[in-house]
Amino acid sequence: MRPIQKSKKLADVCYDIRGPVLEKAKQMEDEGHKIIKLNIGNLAVFGFDAPDEIVRDMILNLPNSAGYTDSKGLFAPRKAIMHYTQEKKIPGVTIDDIYIGNGASELIVMGMNALLNSGDEVLVPAPDYPLWTAAVSLSGGTPVHYVCDEQADWYPDIEDIKRKITTNTKAIVVINPNNPTGALYPTELLEQIVELARQHQLIVFADEIYDKTLYDGATHTSIASLADDVLFVTLNGLSKNYRSCGYRAGWMVVSGQKKHAKDYIEGLNMLASMRLCANVPGQFAIQTALGGYQSINDLVGPGGRLARQRDLAHRLLTEIPGVSCVKPRAALYMFPKLDPKMYPIENDQQFAYELLAEEKVLIVQGTGFNWIAPDHFRVVFLPNSDDLGEAVGRIARFLDGYRRRHGAA
Repeated sequence: MRPIQKSKKLADVCYDIRGPVLEKAKQMEDEGHKIIKLNIGNLAVFGFDAPDEIVRDMILNLPNSAGYTDSKGLFAPRKAIMHYTQEKKIPGVTIDDIYIGNGASELIVMGMNALLNSGDEVLVPAPDYPLWTAAVSLSGGTPVHYVCDEQADWYPDIEDIKRKITTNTKAIVVINPNNPTGALYPTELLEQIVELARQHQLIVFADEIYDKTLYDGATHTSIASLADDVLFVTLNGLSKNYRSCGYRAGWMVVSGQKKHAKDYIEGLNMLASMRLCANVPGQFAIQTALGGYQSINDLVGPGGRLARQRDLAHRLLTEIPGVSCVKPRAALYMFPKLDPKMYPIENDQQFAYELLAEEKVLIVQGTGFNWIAPDHFRVVFLPNSDDLGEAVGRIARFLDGYRRRHGAA
């Protein structure tokens, strides 16, 4: 029979967070092996439960959740999101500017689908959350990666961004707080990005899903709060700050210079209508979450579980010879670097595969986040302290053997 092949649109699309190495991990689990998973920010499996009031509110409203809602979402959660944008000092947001989606992920793809034609370019950070690169490619555009500078706390390199803007550039993606590096950008840097967007008439897509997962008393500036003459599309949701990944409750806010974007907004409205609506039980969680007790502060504050585990993971990783890591100021991840002289890695996916096979620890290789060299990997610091210590101990043992095998011990 004639083989059935995938669409050519998928030729440049990948998502290695759930890629081939994970498939090997699943196979090993089926064979009875226990794998320590440091590959994905899935909080529930590590004992980070959604706040009780969110769960109770969803249960209470479940009888009212069987019908479709407005394609943009229910009024009450959208109003709560509007109030949240006011807290974040984002000007001029109305109920109609807010779209609720099945997680921010759906809305990222929707935002790109509504915008891009073949040949259009979007500036995306390197490293990035790979869905952004995949969504640009799937939508017919060309992702152009600007470098984030590890020597400068993983901040975007403004000069590199300038060099990569062309007449085909339509937008720039800003992931702040950043996944995978844990970087948190200062207001002054964000203002420079806004000025570039203003000069070149770019849309700013702001991924702010970790805006409350902040350490050491840090504060977050929403880039859309810095101007009203640039078009911003800001994405957020309940998955991380409220430990509600599976509820798939995210939102997208269009703000700033909307007058010249009527046709694009019409495209967003069309795509929102085509999927009918976001899942309704998740929508009922939003108002309660945003207006309730912010338990994330207990987890990230001094002595909180996430803060303790961040400190532990960073200390243990940087004690390994040839491993360095910028300490994250936000989010759930760190992005360690392997000294290429000590670890001459040519294929970092193969490196991750060998670590899994030998030590039963699952990580994601740095090139899976569109990083430019095979010398980084991402880990989550969600496992409890004992499991985290065990996992990093196994990584250290593997790296010791790697150095010996390659004559770099």
